[in-house]
Amino acid sequence: MNRTVLITGASSGIGKACALLLAQEGYRLVLCARRAERLEDLKKAIQQEHPGTDIFTFTLDVRDAAAVQQAVTTLPAEWQQIDVLINNAGLSQGLDPIQSGQLSDWDTMIDTNVKGLLYVSRAVIPLMENSKNAHIINIGSIAGKEVYPNGNVYCATKHAVDALNKAMRIDLLEKGIRVSAINPGMVETEFSEVRFHGDTERAKAVYNGVTALTGQDIAEVIAFVLSRRAHININDLLIMPTAQATGTIVNRK
Repeated sequence: MNRTVLITGASSGIGKACALLLAQEGYRLVLCARRAERLEDLKKAIQQEHPGTDIFTFTLDVRDAAAVQQAVTTLPAEWQQIDVLINNAGLSQGLDPIQSGQLSDWDTMIDTNVKGLLYVSRAVIPLMENSKNAHIINIGSIAGKEVYPNGNVYCATKHAVDALNKAMRIDLLEKGIRVSAINPGMVETEFSEVRFHGDTERAKAVYNGVTALTGQDIAEVIAFVLSRRAHININDLLIMPTAQATGTIVNRK
């Protein structure tokens, strides 16, 4: 039987790219995100491009602990074993110094990036325990490896993901579940548009003069990590565009 992967935040960016690539590789897909219309469009696109792909979709806001538990425990019987979990749902909001940060931005980032990852992992891990090839992929960030000006709370949440990735690796060792963190630098998705609350011009300027990474680039790395033989675990990967040295040092041309 082909491996079954559950991807959070699957309607756009890295999550969408993973869904498309893993469908091509023969995975069965469980896709969730907040935007139902986008999920449906993605499902149709995958079924058109890769006929016969098994796909189950449902809308989910990972910040809602009860909704997460309900959605996972009521998966249809044929989707009750998960082999791969990609904890992709995450975002940044605002780029303000800590003394003037918006409380609503802080809550959204902490609830999504940290608590959402925890809620989903806690609900899904019991469905992975019978898999002979179980693997959790946590999407971190360069922001989880360093702190940059005005990144305060976003950086804190991604440092938490880094710590949780290490903790999962320890706690799940005896269950044989592999755990890997993928930490991208600049990836040109809707990330900056969300960070700047829909200011498309400001978001576009982030990538001016730089060939940034794409969702496809990250999906290809994730597919590589998932394809390693069962005795290999890639714990932690930091992936940057060639033009980016740190979170803030970028060679623009």
